[in-house]
Amino acid sequence: MHRRPLGRILLGATGAALAAPALAQSAPEVRWRIASAFPRNLDVLYGTGERITQRVAALTDNKFQIRFFAAGEIVPGLQVLDAVQAGTIEGGHTPVYYYTGKDPSFAFFTALPFGLNARQNLAWLSHGGGGELAAKLLRDYNIIGFPAGDTGAQMGGWFRNEIKSLDDLKGLKFRVAGLAGEIFRRMGAVPTQIAAADIYPSLERGTLDAVEFVGPHDDEKLGFVRVAKYYYAPGFWEAGAHLHLITNQAAFEALPAPTRRRSRSPAARPMPTCWHATTT
Repeated sequence: MHRRPLGRILLGATGAALAAPALAQSAPEVRWRIASAFPRNLDVLYGTGERITQRVAALTDNKFQIRFFAAGEIVPGLQVLDAVQAGTIEGGHTPVYYYTGKDPSFAFFTALPFGLNARQNLAWLSHGGGGELAAKLLRDYNIIGFPAGDTGAQMGGWFRNEIKSLDDLKGLKFRVAGLAGEIFRRMGAVPTQIAAADIYPSLERGTLDAVEFVGPHDDEKLGFVRVAKYYYAPGFWEAGAHLHLITNQAAFEALPAPTRRRSRSPAARPMPTCWHATTT
């Protein structure tokens, strides 16, 4: 067994801790705007993005300040990637499977029906080549992306009427995201993808017959229980959906080198087991 003196280890750790503020103090100040795909009342999903900005500020001695905006405050929740690509904002926090209409491959980096659970998904993204594939796809959109939070296993959703057989899915107006929409379309449903803030009024008015979102905590925040009587679980199409922090490539590369290194650090992002998994 290779033994290292404890004193040397502690001195090394202390030196690294002291070096970070010194480097940060020499870096110029940077101001960014990042948009969430979620409204503020979704305290876990929206809150994860807030925590990221707080960590980045702490790691850079407040030299890198990020203003974090809820869906709709700068851009609509389903247009975050477009705004980052165009450079309208420097970054966004979103599940990238919202953009399977642009390229179905985006679904692989959030969730696939009958796919990986949260830990498997993160392992693939971090160590199994998934991150490199995601980077290649995002590069086509002038974007750099980082895994940033997951939901854990999701629920099957809220339905205004009871589902007793596959025949009950025919004509069902169902809010569902990613490639799951194609599966339900082939079973006769009418899938649609709308932003979180628009789901409740659509369900209340009958524009939607059913909705899947995440799980009990978020679903209750959005009020689905008030207008849909039946709740089914689990959602076979999302065993562990993953979110991404996406940044405009030019904006990221323009950051000072020390700031860029600290922003890439795993310490700047949520723990592998999502904030969400503890609440649903």
